[in-house]
Amino acid sequence: MAEPVVRIPDAKVALSTASVYPESTATAFEIAARLGYDGVEIMVWTDPVSQDIEALRRLSDYHQVPILAVHAPCLLITQRVWSTDPWVKLQRARSAAEKLGASTVVVHPPFRWQRQYARDFVSGIWRMANETDVRFAVENMYPWRYRDREMLAYAPDWDVTKEDYRHFTIDLSHTATSRTDTLAMVDRMGDRLGHVHLADGKGSAKDEHLVPGRGDQPCAELLERLARTGFDGHVVIEVNTRRAMSAAEREADLAEALAFTRLHLASATRVAGS
Repeated sequence: MAEPVVRIPDAKVALSTASVYPESTATAFEIAARLGYDGVEIMVWTDPVSQDIEALRRLSDYHQVPILAVHAPCLLITQRVWSTDPWVKLQRARSAAEKLGASTVVVHPPFRWQRQYARDFVSGIWRMANETDVRFAVENMYPWRYRDREMLAYAPDWDVTKEDYRHFTIDLSHTATSRTDTLAMVDRMGDRLGHVHLADGKGSAKDEHLVPGRGDQPCAELLERLARTGFDGHVVIEVNTRRAMSAAEREADLAEALAFTRLHLASATRVAGS
């Protein structure tokens, strides 16, 4: 009988620079290098270093930590970063990814008040995807809730599987907030799932981004599924460490998240003749 062997999938585990907020982008590189992450995802936001291609390249070279993905500046707080024109933001994100050797640009669906952008978004993303080898991976979002009220803030929809995109990002904090069946959403994404934001949540109206294993999302099940199916995208730890009481506590959380991810990505499989 064949003995089980451990097979590690091609997926790399990266640290989102958002995971060290309110610390800097530079700090994220330091922590990623120290803990042994495979790379980083750059959250382009108000930190000037996150917007500076040459500064990012120097950090990557110095710490020997590759940049695997670029998250376009499409948050409420980044509405004026890299232009107020959302298409210019995506063009600059693509250019940054190409220059930095990143394979993926993460993008959110438009806000509903960005009417023209929302109207052209699906076709525009396809057009941009056809112009580059960089993946544009559109991320699932969630309804905004306040008490008993719900606001649909994203268009065409927060559930990105309702539209035809070439690549998707699944975010497990967002599936918790939207109270979505995560594995069913992954099934709908199918082989178009190109990128993972790994975090946890408990179904709060707030986007919690807990360390994996501390909420009720199927983080372990998803990672094991990715291992079985030979997923070759990136798994990015995107957690909230703002409540950490010290740098050591923040680093411990990020070490725990990395260990959890690597554990569940290592799958036992039987190989004939072993």
